[in-house]
Amino acid sequence: MSEISGMFRNLTKVKNARNGRLASWDQRGKNQDYWEIPAAETVTLGEIEGPGCIHHIWMTSSCRRVLKPAIIDPVLNAQSAPVNEVGPALGLIWDDYDPFYYRKVLIKMTWDDQDKPSVLVPLGDFFCIGNSYPGNLNSLPFTVSLKPEEAGRYGAPCGVTCYFPMPFDKKAKIEIVNENDIPFILYFNIDYEMYHEPLDQDTAYFHACWHRENPTKGWGPDIQVNAPEVNNVTNFKGKNNYVLLDVEGEGQYVGCNLTVKHYQGSWWGEGNDMFFIDGEEYPSLNGTGTEDYLNQGWGVQRNNFPFFGTIVHEADSPHGFNVAYRFHLTDPVRFKKHLKVTIEHGHANHLSDEWCSTAYWYQKLPTVADICVPPVEERLPVVPVEAERMQEREELTEEMREALDHYQKRWEEYAPAREEQIRIKETKCRRESALNTEFARELRKVFDEEEEM
Repeated sequence: MSEISGMFRNLTKVKNARNGRLASWDQRGKNQDYWEIPAAETVTLGEIEGPGCIHHIWMTSSCRRVLKPAIIDPVLNAQSAPVNEVGPALGLIWDDYDPFYYRKVLIKMTWDDQDKPSVLVPLGDFFCIGNSYPGNLNSLPFTVSLKPEEAGRYGAPCGVTCYFPMPFDKKAKIEIVNENDIPFILYFNIDYEMYHEPLDQDTAYFHACWHRENPTKGWGPDIQVNAPEVNNVTNFKGKNNYVLLDVEGEGQYVGCNLTVKHYQGSWWGEGNDMFFIDGEEYPSLNGTGTEDYLNQGWGVQRNNFPFFGTIVHEADSPHGFNVAYRFHLTDPVRFKKHLKVTIEHGHANHLSDEWCSTAYWYQKLPTVADICVPPVEERLPVVPVEAERMQEREELTEEMREALDHYQKRWEEYAPAREEQIRIKETKCRRESALNTEFARELRKVFDEEEEM
């Protein structure tokens, strides 16, 4: 019998599987198809009984702070689609994006019966949104879709997807941890397959972690990049390299996204990538420069390719940072016991810059090391703060005083009315969180019963 080959060969064979989905759809049958994720709360998007595999995740979200009362009624507006979350009509509402909520919110994934997560990453960085600043992305495992009018803003709403397969044998649990002081809205679809047969013992499970150094430990940040004084310094063992991943176990590294803010004003990309496999003292994989690891050359360019590219170019970002990606989909880096993935920050680590990264890899369970993230205040992007504008009021007329008094009174009525609607939506979120897990459980039951018939 001939063997069919090709990237999509699995589509040519019938498989004993059933599809399932966790989603934010309004289970009351109405059109409020999003969840209001409460502040300072962890919400389970759903738990799925295995064996199975998640194949597709789509999300879109928004987080806005209300500054003053809107002209639109807070109760009626709460029953409509949240169209004001994108491109608010001028003057009808007065609110603004929370610019850094992508860093204040975490996505968390736990496989099987582990007591620790295999994925714990700021929501934006997981989907390649560096510094909470979205840019359009068109890669194979991830996409980011941003409206032109929303571009150029921290915290701008966008659509994101992930196509990395995420197998699980006993259970998958997906959670959102909102460490912000205000709620945010989240739409999502998480598509998966269910199987009857348990996963093979050599199955590698999806993992992701986040790392940041601000600044990196540079020994000569005042020396120009590519100066002979720097280029003649040696670094054979990767001492003080920026570490993307340091993990024990057996599996394969499949890539990263990388955000770099350069402070010297010259060039940040001369550092070599170094891979230390299974306890090596010297790296067996040694690169030629950060831009070269990113599959670019003579700097980084504005591009998006399936396996690598630039999401936000440093010349286009408001505060001069660069967001890029490199996925090892056809060239994964294998390890049997241990893997350390590092990059120099400047040749021989002479630069002191800000680096942030999300690393993606697959490995057999259990997840040995704890995957953790620093507290919120240590995750926020560093941006200049505008000086407060001092304004003196002119002498008020009687009409002006009445207008100000009325405006304040309307705010005192508007604010609690809107907060009440938010509490109602948060209750809906908690209820549908439980319903999602119950629905997945019932779908699994039907699937298993069909097999027995």
